[in-house]
Amino acid sequence: MKSSALFLSLIKRLTTSVFVLFLTVSFLFVLVRIAPGDPSQKFLSPNLSPQLVERVKSSFQLDKQIHEQYISFLKNALTGDFGVSYSFHRPVNEVIAEVLPFTILFSLSAFILQLIGGLLFAVLAFRYHQKFWDKFLSRGSLFLYAVPSFVSGLFFVYLFSVQLQIFPSSGIKTVGTLENNYFFLLLDYAHHLFLPVLVLSLTGLPVYFKYFRENFEENQNKLFTLYLRANGISERKILFSHLIPNSLNSIIAYAGVDLGILFSGALITEVIFSLPGMGRLAVGAILQRDYPLIIGCTLTAGVLIILTSLLADLIRLKIDKRLIKGLLN
Repeated sequence: MKSSALFLSLIKRLTTSVFVLFLTVSFLFVLVRIAPGDPSQKFLSPNLSPQLVERVKSSFQLDKQIHEQYISFLKNALTGDFGVSYSFHRPVNEVIAEVLPFTILFSLSAFILQLIGGLLFAVLAFRYHQKFWDKFLSRGSLFLYAVPSFVSGLFFVYLFSVQLQIFPSSGIKTVGTLENNYFFLLLDYAHHLFLPVLVLSLTGLPVYFKYFRENFEENQNKLFTLYLRANGISERKILFSHLIPNSLNSIIAYAGVDLGILFSGALITEVIFSLPGMGRLAVGAILQRDYPLIIGCTLTAGVLIILTSLLADLIRLKIDKRLIKGLLN
């Protein structure tokens, strides 16, 4: 009975997510098609004959009506075929597959940093309740949350790359690094990615700090906490053995969506630091009016968000059996 309720719940959430993804991609398809301009113009020359011009447009299926292009796109999307990129002259799937591993590694690094950082700062603020560290971290988190990532990114580039010259301002490795020396290659990657990962994590760290801090405050006066104190359990053990585990449920729900958004491409950060990821690829596709690549990036991002959200739901159901009981009622 429990397994059937869990299965039906996951099917319902998956269906809803796929429908939202379908509406998003459909809206984007129509939006880019009705935008002014013609992407085939960059492949044309004034010396070409009108017949050859029409053949170029026909190769991009731009001579058809919008609804015909849309139907053709849906048929290809069902099979995972987004066509050939106008800019790269290669299948869209191949272009995305080249940058997706970097984006996943980059996003996971930032996700882990902001999750651990948010937890550590929340523990520090909670243990020094209403004291200097609590007030400093609370106000500091509001400041970090209010600062846009492009502002912090440019500031760090100016300070650490231009003025102090500690970290490189772009790229993922130094030209001429020995590829066969994995240790120095790993250090070079870490040296290049330190600033981008830091900038990307600063956008989510205040959110995790706020979630953990508020959950600690909410749970510390509940009956189970008062019972533990009455039995002489230390505050340290209550915090690490009970308050933190009981705060994970709501954190996981947010983390699933947040991780999916990070996977879909840290657009601003990747552009500022010239990183070969999904975000920078999507920006280039938009500027080049590369319709197949735009649709491919959008659909890939949507699928990643759906998968991470479903994974977060499964983890929540695993650690909190009360959610399964709620499905049965």
